[in-house]
Amino acid sequence: METRQFKAESKRLLEMMIHSIYTHKEIFLRELISNSSDAIDKLYFKSLTDDKVGLNKEDFAIWITADKDTRTLKIADNGIGMTEEELENNLGTIANSGSLKFKTENKLEEENQIIGQFGVGFYSAFMVAKKVTVISKAYGSDKAYQWESEGVDGYTITETEKKNAGTEIILELLEDTDDENYTDFLDQYRLKSLVKKYSDYIRFPIKMEVTHSRPKEMSDEDKEAGKTPEYEEYIEVETLNSMTPLWKKNKTELKDEDYKHFYTEKFYDYSEPLRYAHVKNEGNANYNALLYIPSKAPFDFYSKEYEKGLQLYSNGVLIMDKCADLLPDYFSFVKGLVDSEDLSLNISREMLQHDRQLKVIAKSIEKTISNELKKMLKNDREKYEEFWKAFGLQLKYGIYSDYGMNKEKLQDLLMFTSSKEKKLVTLDEYVTGMREEQKFIYYATGDSVERIEQLPQTELVKENGFEILYLTDNIDEFAIKSIIKYKDKEFKSVSADDLGLESTEKQEEIKAKEEENADLLKELSEALDGKVSKVILSQRLKSHPVCITSEGEISLEMEKVLNSMPNGQKITAQRVLEINPEHEIFGKLKSMKESGDKEKLGKYAKLLYSQALLIEGMNIENPVEFSNLICELM
Repeated sequence: METRQFKAESKRLLEMMIHSIYTHKEIFLRELISNSSDAIDKLYFKSLTDDKVGLNKEDFAIWITADKDTRTLKIADNGIGMTEEELENNLGTIANSGSLKFKTENKLEEENQIIGQFGVGFYSAFMVAKKVTVISKAYGSDKAYQWESEGVDGYTITETEKKNAGTEIILELLEDTDDENYTDFLDQYRLKSLVKKYSDYIRFPIKMEVTHSRPKEMSDEDKEAGKTPEYEEYIEVETLNSMTPLWKKNKTELKDEDYKHFYTEKFYDYSEPLRYAHVKNEGNANYNALLYIPSKAPFDFYSKEYEKGLQLYSNGVLIMDKCADLLPDYFSFVKGLVDSEDLSLNISREMLQHDRQLKVIAKSIEKTISNELKKMLKNDREKYEEFWKAFGLQLKYGIYSDYGMNKEKLQDLLMFTSSKEKKLVTLDEYVTGMREEQKFIYYATGDSVERIEQLPQTELVKENGFEILYLTDNIDEFAIKSIIKYKDKEFKSVSADDLGLESTEKQEEIKAKEEENADLLKELSEALDGKVSKVILSQRLKSHPVCITSEGEISLEMEKVLNSMPNGQKITAQRVLEINPEHEIFGKLKSMKESGDKEKLGKYAKLLYSQALLIEGMNIENPVEFSNLICELM
């Protein structure tokens, strides 16, 4: 029996196949099943015009047989089979695809679902097998042939016996090593899980004899005696795959429960999704998709360990479990899958080439998700608010990242707690409810709504009857500053130096008082020794004696956030101490100035500054000094 040699380039490619092309060895089963599916598809296609085939679609199947005693795994089909010449051409020359040739010769459209493109998937078997045997009989032929190889050293082809058309691939598995447990691929539960994971939607049944155990029948006497039943094994033929993907069914034949059940089963979530979308897209991007918005964030969602991405299928075969390129970061909470026949796959069918088609699909999916969220916001406010509490932070990160490039896509989805009724409102709802004379969208920052409510800086805005957005997440102010304007309305912090609310008369009155008390304010500022850029009389305070605000782009809240980051540089906002000229404390300060008690005035300055920091929710530098000052001045 003559051993035939692989062509030189094929030999090198085979070595690559075994050692480097495939990332996971388990992929071999997906590839062999896909090849069997292609072989059946070819004969099924022929049966549509050739009555002699004598098989209906229901008669076709793929069989998996595992034998632990001989360490062999067999994948068999009743497809079109191969002649000796085809065995030589398809298996002797790597990357010569019989499937691709068949599609080209028969001018098949994509719906015929011939999967193979490159003719390399078969050789993934050598990642797990020391010997591969292929027994095949071509449809319409009287002869069957056996192809056999132990890898790069070559192969043999001999005539053999086989009753019906089809192909059997028999793998003699490698011995186990410290790193690899090849015996695992003979375990029925492992095989079932791999079929479910990668080949669940192959459109022909994948069958396997599965061993179960059941209790033996017991006599009434044994039952009464409370004896433990004995168990017996029995074999049952199971179909391992679902065959028809849910996403390829017509929407009219599916119920709400079907979609929800698919989600909880497929994505291991005990909670039902808030919303789903079943997409059948044709045009620039041909694909089917099922997209789900979960009701709760995974425990690791806001951590580095979380992996975003949609499952990616090509003709019902799983290509990637999490394709990150299909989702922008701000929609990383979405779960689901995409099935497309237009993808450019690499030869291992494991990863995608970064082609235009993938980007087109991703852009279309992004638009779908955005539309679904807007529909939920408009038609089911309660559910949207539930979504917002789980994933709103991610949308705000999306606005801040990439220098605000995505703000137009996301700003209408934002929500913040409002000072009116303490409920969530959108930016559109805020602007729609603005009074005619209102110039700005006012906001206040703090650790919680309760803390913000007590901020002295909110008094003037509230007195004018204007609504305030309460920003309680670290990212909030960064996101707001990235938006800059919403519907031509600028955002304005209640701590800003100019709120646009002070009357000219009031401004002139304060200015006159500042000039009158310029020396006092200068001494207070000097006593704080550079902790503030200046001390001024406040136009915003009504009942509180003091508050701290900032000048420039860095606010006090942004200072807190930036300085809390690991390895962050020490950043300080330009702080301004504001004193209420109408409060009795200001009269006390004036008295100390007039009496010439500069030392005591300095202590009051430090005390008021520390008080303002505490109100703002910031740490004071010297708590002991603060405590001593209170005791001394009391």
